[in-house]
Amino acid sequence: MLDKINTSFPKDKIKILFLENISDKAVNYFKEQGYTNVTRIKGALDEKKLIQEIKDVHIIGIRSKTKLTRSVLEAAKQLQTIGCFCIGVNQVDLTAATELGICVFNAPFSNTRSVAELVIGSIIMLMRKIPEKNNQTHQGIWSKDSSNCFEIRGKILGIIGYGNIGIQLGILAEALGMKVIFYDIDSKLPFGNAKQIKTIEGLVGQSDVISIHVPETTETKNLINEELIKKFKLNSILINYARGEVVNLEALKNALIEDRIAGAAVDVFPIEPEKIGDPFISPLQGLKNVILTPHIGGSTEEAQMNIGDDVSKKIRIYLETGSSLNSLTIPPLNIPLLENAYRILHIHRNKPGILSALNILFAENQINIIGQHLKTNEEIGYVVLDTNKKLSEHAINQLQSIDNTIKVRILY
Repeated sequence: MLDKINTSFPKDKIKILFLENISDKAVNYFKEQGYTNVTRIKGALDEKKLIQEIKDVHIIGIRSKTKLTRSVLEAAKQLQTIGCFCIGVNQVDLTAATELGICVFNAPFSNTRSVAELVIGSIIMLMRKIPEKNNQTHQGIWSKDSSNCFEIRGKILGIIGYGNIGIQLGILAEALGMKVIFYDIDSKLPFGNAKQIKTIEGLVGQSDVISIHVPETTETKNLINEELIKKFKLNSILINYARGEVVNLEALKNALIEDRIAGAAVDVFPIEPEKIGDPFISPLQGLKNVILTPHIGGSTEEAQMNIGDDVSKKIRIYLETGSSLNSLTIPPLNIPLLENAYRILHIHRNKPGILSALNILFAENQINIIGQHLKTNEEIGYVVLDTNKKLSEHAINQLQSIDNTIKVRILY
């Protein structure tokens, strides 16, 4: 039935801006659905340039480099939705987006397999000292030696952050014969034979391999610091495929040089180049048994296709039905379509009397409400109204003038 909906605002007038080389899957999906006004830019834009580009954009799609600050969002007067074609959303000012009634979607599950597989591969490579032996062989040095090279079977994998990726990683690791323990700030139901550890110190002290899978927050910044690294099991391995600010790289460097840690794999960094080809510097460069990769944990063809499909569908459903399920800013509503009805979306600050004012306005205009859905969070309320007749320009102006109204959209 979604295919039959004709939105009040023509699809070909909806302006879409995709940055950071968003997947062809997303671009083609929107064009196939009639959204032909799509601009695609390979890299990220700085704040000044972004403010210029976003002024009349209705949908913006980004990955991890683009920073949607309050200044940028306040300049985007027409912006309805933000699609984060990635897992993280710390690059978006979610508070500002909420206050402005902008719906934000991400893809929290679509690249979990890609990250988990790469972690497993890195564990095997580091346990066998492949980075070091690879470099030696390229230099013409034949180092056929088994000392300090181990199977992963029977080793203990400690996972910090038992979310979507952490769970998938644990399942794969157990299938390969590893023992899995995890630390998480919340109590989690273990999968397989995994065991939750009460403290992070307790986890790192008994793990042969430590893999980090936490978001970047004030609590996780510098989580793996000099003091905690001192509590690591001797000759353990550290893997960070989460966020760059989580690990103190100087402390990690010192532990590697002093042979307190046997190896490390790092895919994310506190400061990362803006685009392909830009210079990159890290204190971990040149160290033995260290794998450095350019933030490619989720960069597989499969993951990018899944992300493109997932986020694009969420955006389209919101645009065409008003359903905000899985939004990170707009209160979640999953609303069935009604035939022979007119749908209006009203986003407002969460203050008393809004719903009453809406109902009074419709009654005064002799408009019957045949469906009404309301959801609120601490900051805003979201009402979807289905009526028996089209609103006049006067009624629309009245809706927009209700106190604490943020955004009104006539959907169809």
